[in-house]
Amino acid sequence: MQAETFSSEETFALGKSIGEHAGPGEVYTLNGDLGVGKTVFTQGFAAGLGITEPVNSPTFTIVQVYDEGRLPFYHFDVYRIGDVEEMEEIGYEDYFYGNGVTIIEWANLIEDILPERRRNILIEKDLTKGFDYRRISIEEAHHS
Repeated sequence: MQAETFSSEETFALGKSIGEHAGPGEVYTLNGDLGVGKTVFTQGFAAGLGITEPVNSPTFTIVQVYDEGRLPFYHFDVYRIGDVEEMEEIGYEDYFYGNGVTIIEWANLIEDILPERRRNILIEKDLTKGFDYRRISIEEAHHS
């Protein structure tokens, strides 16, 4: 699926509609350059789960847990990760394969441990279409 947004409000709204339909045990990877709107998308996604507290990228921790929505929400940001072992130390499998919903920003950095079943989300800019234009691609990943 491909979507186009022309403002951060639209990116938020798209995230929200996906969050509204998210189910337990789903994992979403979120890739895109710095400043492309990954956090805005994630904030919308959280709103779609019914989370009202502020959602920001977990700068100093790898994962932030939000429990107040209709499903537990696990927000990973692995931008600063040094090694996949750091993921093992925090018990990532409990999150990825638990009953909540997981979003992983910069997921390309931990490709080796991503679940085979996941949705990959890529947010891209295209300055020829305007400063706030984003192309958001969502694809199901099923590797055998």
